[in-house]
Amino acid sequence: MREICIAHSPDADDLFMYYAIVFGWVDTPCPFSNLALDIQTLNALALQKRYEVSAISFGVYPLIVQDYALLTTGLSFGDGYGPKLIKKSTTTLKKNFKVALSGEHTSNALLFRLKYPNARIVYKNFLEIEGAVLSGEVDAGVLIHESILNFDPSLVVEAFLWDIWLEMTHKELPLPLGGMAISRSIPLNQAITIQDVLTKAVTIATKYKPLLSKMLLERNLVRVNEEDLNTYLNLYANTQSISLSPIQLEALEMLFALGYNKGFYSSKIDPKDCLIPTEYTGLRYS
Repeated sequence: MREICIAHSPDADDLFMYYAIVFGWVDTPCPFSNLALDIQTLNALALQKRYEVSAISFGVYPLIVQDYALLTTGLSFGDGYGPKLIKKSTTTLKKNFKVALSGEHTSNALLFRLKYPNARIVYKNFLEIEGAVLSGEVDAGVLIHESILNFDPSLVVEAFLWDIWLEMTHKELPLPLGGMAISRSIPLNQAITIQDVLTKAVTIATKYKPLLSKMLLERNLVRVNEEDLNTYLNLYANTQSISLSPIQLEALEMLFALGYNKGFYSSKIDPKDCLIPTEYTGLRYS
């Protein structure tokens, strides 16, 4: 196998789930390299088929299903929590309020657009959203990633996307946010190997969380302090990130169905049909 480049975001959960490979804690059958880019940038590049293995927002996946399969590891789901719609405490939101979102193809943008179809949307890097609300450029904004942990005290939460998700699904399923996709151009046996390596990385990172977190902090690889890093990883990089579960599959199916029913996707897809057929290994060597 040639060198494999893994594109991921610079957010703490993605770094945590990948860096066991960088630190040499995982044996790899070939050289692995990594590239960190903003998640919406990764979504846009996935639409262009730029990287063979990439972190993506689940909200973009139905648009790239012909070119990418879903990996079953490196998962970020919300379970009782998630992105937050914030505004100034003195602001009353009208039906067509102006809002800053972190990217057209992010999962939070999909849910927001389903809930607030009349809102006027501007897209910004997620690090700029709080400032846009504070300056009055927009009436509200959806905070994601580490920005949900701390924000200016003059801002209040108008809505939790977790509550919107429950309202739409009528069922307490985990909220699908992000995962990993792999190009269908990669030979199947190699795709299985890549998935195995990444699964081991997330497993080892989770097992040795205090040590890995300390190393990330010492190298200034994350944007948050030790306390916030621990809180954030407990939310988005945990044992539920290691391997896709049946309830997570059900949640993905629900997300894709919601988007399809409202015309955001041209076809309704079943995520079970989008996974790598790992049984191939057993058949090949039987």
